Amino acid sequence: MKKDIHPDYHVIKVTMTDGSTFETRSTYGAEGDTLTLDIDPKTHPAWTGGGQHLIDRGGRLSRFKKKYEGFLG
Repeated sequence: MKKDIHPDYHVIKVTMTDGSTFETRSTYGAEGDTLTLDIDPKTHPAWTGGGQHLIDRGGRLSRFKKKYEGFLG
């Protein structure tokens, strides 16, 4: 194995969006640094399933429905 090509792997503290924290090993920052998350699996719709709703932004869905109402029946 080559020497001095691997990043420093050390312990950091991770702060979740709800304020809870945990320690993990990472190459982020330096020993003892804190990584504060803006999004995390506890709150983001990608993990919580909150993003599966069809949202009508700017009336696009309404215009589509009006344009094609009665098309198939």
